[in-house]
Amino acid sequence: MAMSDRLLRAWYAGHPLLTLLRPLECLYRRVVERKRARFVAGEGEIYRPPVPLIVVGNITVGGTGKTPLILWLIEHCQHHGLRVGVVSRGYGATPPQFPWRVSAEQSAAQAGDEPLLIVQRTGVPLMIDPDRSRAVKALLASEQLDLILSDDGLQHYRLARDLELVLIDNARGLGNGRCLPAGPLREPVERLQDVDAVLYNGASSDPGGGYAFRLQPTALVNLISGERQALDYFPAEQVLHAVAGIGNPQRFFTTLETLHWRPIAHAFADHAPYSAEVLNFTPPLPVVMTEKDAVKCRDFASPDWWYLAVDAVPSEAFVLWFDQQLLGLLPDRLLT
Repeated sequence: MAMSDRLLRAWYAGHPLLTLLRPLECLYRRVVERKRARFVAGEGEIYRPPVPLIVVGNITVGGTGKTPLILWLIEHCQHHGLRVGVVSRGYGATPPQFPWRVSAEQSAAQAGDEPLLIVQRTGVPLMIDPDRSRAVKALLASEQLDLILSDDGLQHYRLARDLELVLIDNARGLGNGRCLPAGPLREPVERLQDVDAVLYNGASSDPGGGYAFRLQPTALVNLISGERQALDYFPAEQVLHAVAGIGNPQRFFTTLETLHWRPIAHAFADHAPYSAEVLNFTPPLPVVMTEKDAVKCRDFASPDWWYLAVDAVPSEAFVLWFDQQLLGLLPDRLLT
């Protein structure tokens, strides 16, 4: 088990040795709290875009379902007639330069797996750059937009924002509630009091002070042909190889089990690179992976490789709340 996996397990399951990291946690908290205070006071270089910007992020390390929710936000805003753009850090991307406009024909190695997935699914204009302010400026220089979504970037305090949406994995919660490196929190739990909405991935109903959303499997999609098959394409008790290189791979494996399949779990690090050799499993069985993994595997996929398409389904209360926010941000642009 990798050191990162051991830390994640300790943060969420508890371990007495984490108390040894408390002094480092205090230093970390001091730094992030000071950074936040300077932003709130308007100190330092802060870029405010001429169009509304919505940050979709988290305060925990590990996957919380950001990408499916961003896809839902894009489609929902486009349904209202809004021209939407996205900026992302582009974790793991190696483009010739920054900022870099992602297009659907690029490789995941060049564009980053999550940005490429978003562009291939929606066609939305998307710019990657570790400096998100620079990404926003480059995007606005090339596109006329009504609204920009920032994929992550909650702690990127050089960029002003109009709404902050924070995602939490309902099953794992906030772990031991402590900040890095003694816990999984990027910022203290009190930070949640300042954000505009907290969404709980996997909650069955809206919790107090937040909103529920779930990930709904919709189809199996073949990596080579692109054909879509219903979820009963594999019979119950089908044994298959399950591949997940996401922040919380167990959530994906559990989803496959709820579909009554029997996954042989192959968990990889978040954003892990793949090759045909790495995914050469025995015995030979169908392979099912996440859509995020699929964008990195199409060039060497086998005929019986599939990804599970999922859609974010937020609660009705969140949809109503979000539409009210859009109306306040863009009263002259929003179409019913």
